[in-house]
Amino acid sequence: MRTSIWLISLSLLCSCSASRKIMYDTENEIQQVISAQPGVYGVAYMDLQTGKQILINAHEPFHAASTMKTPVMVELYKQAAAGKFSMTDSVVLKNSFKSIVDGSAFELDPADDSETELYKHLGEKRTIAFLLDQMIVVSSNLATNMLIELVDAKNVTASMRGIGAKDIQVLRGVEDNKAFEKGLNNSTTAYDLMLIFEHIAKEQFVNKAASDEMIIVLLGQHFNEIIPAGLPPGIKVAHKTGSITKVEHDSGIVYLPDGRKYVLILLSKQWEKQENAVRTMANISALIYNHIYAGH
Repeated sequence: MRTSIWLISLSLLCSCSASRKIMYDTENEIQQVISAQPGVYGVAYMDLQTGKQILINAHEPFHAASTMKTPVMVELYKQAAAGKFSMTDSVVLKNSFKSIVDGSAFELDPADDSETELYKHLGEKRTIAFLLDQMIVVSSNLATNMLIELVDAKNVTASMRGIGAKDIQVLRGVEDNKAFEKGLNNSTTAYDLMLIFEHIAKEQFVNKAASDEMIIVLLGQHFNEIIPAGLPPGIKVAHKTGSITKVEHDSGIVYLPDGRKYVLILLSKQWEKQENAVRTMANISALIYNHIYAGH
């Protein structure tokens, strides 16, 4: 009996040691990939079964770009659950918003938006659920500004503080140039986005139904050049990207066919060529999958 217990303990010890080595080697290789490229990269990985993490520049602040649209989505579901509105309620499409600096009006330029169809329907009504889908799936800035106006950016940030995301700041909508000139920008860290996606994956935001709906929306993402590009075909990724000048991000949950899942956040700034930054992050996604999951 003692021999059996000893053998089991030895087996577990060897397994843990092998696992630690895989994580250590993976982190080292990611560091090598990053150091070979100009720019600043932030990486936050969490295995949702074991809780194991890889954190590289995880508390470095980055301009959030469109990754801030995920916490806006969370706040929408939170306020809907509180009875402030229904996701099936309709709002009138408009292109006039107020600067957080002085309340002056500004409009969005369709040429700077990844989605332009909504601009053709100003004055018409669309449901909140439809605008949410447009905000996440095709990253509509017009839908985003309308939804941020609905829930209030301050409430978005406060809700993120409630889960321990201490650094993410959602201050405003998109293209508020007066705010931009004063340095009032939405910002995030890889670590805070990891916490947000962990809570979505574990159905810890609002309720199970809301979390499930958020995941379905994120699974519809149209921009798949970073995290999914590093993975074999057929692996599902519920994610949200972000892109502005000298900034490229991806953030989400990876679902493996065997039921395992993990959160991966990849942020970048100050690089020289966009295509190199995108390829670097796709390579990091591939590296994590191949080292930790492929064949294991």
